[in-house]
Amino acid sequence: MKHNFDEVVNRVNSGSLKWDGIEERLGIKDKGLLPMWVADMDFRTPQPILDAIKEKTEHGVLGYAGGYDEYFETIVNWMKHRHQWEIQKEWIVFGGNLVSVLSRIIRTFTKPEDKIIVQSPVFATFFHIIQDNGRQVVNNPLKLNGKSYEMDFDDLEKKFDPKVKLMLLCSPHNPVGRVWSQEELIRLGELCIKNNVLIVSDEIHAETVFKGNKHISFGSISEEFSQNSIICTSPHKAFNMAGLEISNTIIPNDSLRKSFENMLGSDGINKPNLLGIAALKAAYTECDEWLSQAMDYCEANYRFLCKYLKDNIPEVEAIKMEGTYLVWLNCKGLNLNHKVLEERLIKEAKLLLSQGYTFGEGGNGFVRMNIACPKLTLEEALVRLKKVVSNM
Repeated sequence: MKHNFDEVVNRVNSGSLKWDGIEERLGIKDKGLLPMWVADMDFRTPQPILDAIKEKTEHGVLGYAGGYDEYFETIVNWMKHRHQWEIQKEWIVFGGNLVSVLSRIIRTFTKPEDKIIVQSPVFATFFHIIQDNGRQVVNNPLKLNGKSYEMDFDDLEKKFDPKVKLMLLCSPHNPVGRVWSQEELIRLGELCIKNNVLIVSDEIHAETVFKGNKHISFGSISEEFSQNSIICTSPHKAFNMAGLEISNTIIPNDSLRKSFENMLGSDGINKPNLLGIAALKAAYTECDEWLSQAMDYCEANYRFLCKYLKDNIPEVEAIKMEGTYLVWLNCKGLNLNHKVLEERLIKEAKLLLSQGYTFGEGGNGFVRMNIACPKLTLEEALVRLKKVVSNM
């Protein structure tokens, strides 16, 4: 079946954070902005997911969820066929939306003033949840090599000390678009084991990978790695269902899992929601074809964007993408202070992108653009960008 990703779905006044929550979240009152910031898609959510939710609502009773065996088996089967990792259903722990999961993991496995490693530029919330929980951020910045990023292992080795207890790995990486190779993950994992550092791998973008690249779930590499890692997964990004706040945490280590479950119990977290369960099951059993076509469409958008920039806005360069649908744009050729860049994009281009400086060290002079949208929307964004650059 051919899916129509060219359809422009009007999300204004739908309760969307991306389109309706700009003033609430960012304090920006301009109603004429084209929002390409938040990491959700502007595509219609796959029909099997909508049908599964409709079936539940038409049943007429939205009570507490229960009978999780089929739910867990669905996740087990998905990880096996999609990521070639055979997990046990007993390893799966529900914990709410992924950001809250990461926060609880930090509170479970570290103490105040402990140190946590991140690799900037990275998902800004990593910094917030570390600092808001009274822990210290240790940054191991990624290195930009030409048009692609790589891990700086020499710097990483220098950052370990006895107070470093945990590392937050973004895999695939948001915002730089890297899909880490097995060789990179093995070297990283060996260093963390050597220094007694727990790896927490945020794999929320695991399914959004471009052709020619392969996401490797960190826990799948070896038994030793699986016992020293916590893998955080969710169908949110791949199937455009972030509003349902359903995620799952895979913890093969019995001791780690028990500790985390105790933390969830103390927070009163013990079950996923009814509609989230139905949606996840539909996503993981009926939406492979939709996902494949959606990523093909995003990849075509990326190629179109790269050509448009080369032909019309050579001062702006797209970093090479291997995964996600979030393009990391190098705007240093514009020679603007990051705050001036932000102001001109908003006020003159009427274009709302995620500003690079919010992603930590290495982010100044960059912006992140969400290209999971109809090509018509992307074209409009690029025309706006060209107009403001032409007036500089």
